[in-house]
Parts: sequence; C-alpha cells; structure tokens
Amino acid sequence: MSLLQLAIIALLQGTTEWLPISSSGHVLLAAGYFSASPADELLINAVSNIGTLLAMLIYFRKDVADAVAGGFELIAAPVSKSPLSKGARLAAAVIVATPIALIVAVSYELFLPESMLSTMRSIYVVAATTIVFGALLWWADAKGARTRTEEDMTLWHAFLIGATQAIAAILPGTSRSGITMTAARALGYDRTEAARFSMLIGAPILAAAGGYGLIGLMSADPAGSVLTLQDGLVVAGISFITGLASIWFLMSLLSRMSFLPFVIYRFALGAVLILGSPMIGLL
Repeated sequence: MSLLQLAIIALLQGTTEWLPISSSGHVLLAAGYFSASPADELLINAVSNIGTLLAMLIYFRKDVADAVAGGFELIAAPVSKSPLSKGARLAAAVIVATPIALIVAVSYELFLPESMLSTMRSIYVVAATTIVFGALLWWADAKGARTRTEEDMTLWHAFLIGATQAIAAILPGTSRSGITMTAARALGYDRTEAARFSMLIGAPILAAAGGYGLIGLMSADPAGSVLTLQDGLVVAGISFITGLASIWFLMSLLSRMSFLPFVIYRFALGAVLILGSPMIGLL
C-alpha cells in the first residue's frame, strides 16, 4: 500500500474512533477498497489506535490523572480503610468495564476460523450492524430525559456498559464508542457523561490493540509487511490529530443537541452499502 492510502485509512480511523459511527467499519471498507488483506487491515487499525488513544489521554488528562492516582488508592484501600475518592471510583469503574471485552477480542483474533472472520467482515454485516445499532442508539437517546452523572455510576453499571464492547469487538460496524454510549444512555446517563465514560473505558482496549500493532510492526518481515515502522509513525500521527479534533467536536455537539446526526449518518451509510454492495464488489 502507498503512504497516501495508509494516510487515508489513518484519517478515517482517527476521525471515526470516538464518534458513534464505527471506526472499524470505515477502516474495513477503505482497506477493502485498497485491496489490503484482513491481517494488514487489522494491523493498520491497531497502529492507528495508538494515535487515537493518545488523543483521548490528552483531552481527558485530568480524568486520566485522577484515575491513575485512584488506582494506587484502590491498592491501598484494604489497609487504609478510607472512603474512596472520585478518582478511585473512576479507576474501579474502568477496571470492571474491561475484562469481558478484552477476553472476547483476544479470543476472536486467536481462535475464530478464517472463513468465519471473512464472513463477519463482509459489507452486508457492516451495513446491517451500522443500521441496527444506529436504531438502538436512537432509541436509547430519545426514550426520555436522563441526567445521571459519574457520581451515580455503580460498578454494576460500569460492568454492563463495558461488556457491550465485546459485541463491537466481534461485529465491525457496531461501533465500540456507539454501543457503550447507547448502554450508558439506556441506563440513564447524561449525553456528555455517557460519551466521556465511553472514551475513558476504551483506553485499556485501545492500549491492547496498539500494543498488538507495535508487536506486529517489529516482528513483521520488512519485505512482505504493508507497514514499516516509519509508516506506522505517520499513521499514528494522523490518527492522533484527527482523533483529538473528533473528541472536541463530539463533546461540543453533545452539550447542545442529541445523537440524532450520528443516527441519520448511520442509516444513510447502511443504505448506501446495501444498495452499492454489488458495485463495490466489482471494484
């Protein structure tokens, strides 16, 4: 693949990672258009995750710092017996939100047969998940006013929201951020709080994916790899810049209006994919 093609895919991934419209679905379609193999597409996506993760860590640096400090507080809690701070509660929520999705994602990559992988990553699957989970987001967002905040977050809620990431790990087009925001809204959380928590609990998953990408870059045969280390840095850099911009856009938008623009986009994209799939297959 050319550097321009890699840059386009990184631009798509960075722009869509934190928006509830599925970065994996967009990257899969772009990689397919450029004739990248499934392994190459996964590697590009994983390296892009390094950039989008860094963007989130910088944008929510205060929350991240509180959660890191809270993690140490959790370790000392059995001895100190002190009430947990806000940061410690956030750290606990991120911790319980992670294992299910991580186990499913790793199992999906290691144990699912190649034939089933190809089927699940087809245009029709992406189109269906784009529409179905867009409708669920619409329902969760419109079913009534909800004003819960981080202070109302229970470990059970955090577990439920985080567990939905497993669905996104299996089905491209679902949107990890979209399905966690849908779950948070269904449980009664404010829109900006739902988006913020969705991004914070995504950090461990993206860190794991980014680590996978780095290992893949360092272990790949330079003659046969779609990415060199230099290309990987470019991809991560582009996804960082676009990821930071998309987080700012999302948080600004949700402070003023609903998720409806993203729902409409998902419906339109799904329709285009279904109607255009015969033509796409000929490209």
